[in-house]
Amino acid sequence: MKLFSQDPAVKRLRLSNPIHFLALGFGSGLAAKAPGTFGTLAAVPLYLLMCHLSLPIYLLLTLFSVVIGVYICDKAAKDMQVHDHGAIVWDEVAGLLITMIAAPAGLLWLVVGFILFRFFDIIKPWPIRWLDAKVHGGFGIMIDDVLAGVFAAICLQIAVYTFGA
Repeated sequence: MKLFSQDPAVKRLRLSNPIHFLALGFGSGLAAKAPGTFGTLAAVPLYLLMCHLSLPIYLLLTLFSVVIGVYICDKAAKDMQVHDHGAIVWDEVAGLLITMIAAPAGLLWLVVGFILFRFFDIIKPWPIRWLDAKVHGGFGIMIDDVLAGVFAAICLQIAVYTFGA
């Protein structure tokens, strides 16, 4: 797999730095092709660790991932000297966790949630695209994926209601 190894901005980060490690989605964001998809894939084990928790605890941890994500993404972007570089994928990690809020257990629903999140993250319907273009800093990096996660979560819950768990 080709990595961002020659990208000068990425060379400013170190996986040994916990903030950079998280911003890069445990290293998954280093993929030169489809880093957002790899970042979302990196969220799957985290989701699998969290999915058996009570809903309030799951919500609390997901909220924490979003709040701390603002700092993580802002710090990594500043260290890279590039706003919202493709290698920064913590926003995708948080986005998948949002998508999977109250999702039924099972591989099928995880795959559906993954596909829905990637769809909304890539297509960026209004107001996601507007937020992506107008809001900057760590909050700007996070907010479009948070909203993509909300859209995906709504669609996932509609699918669960329509087709059953």
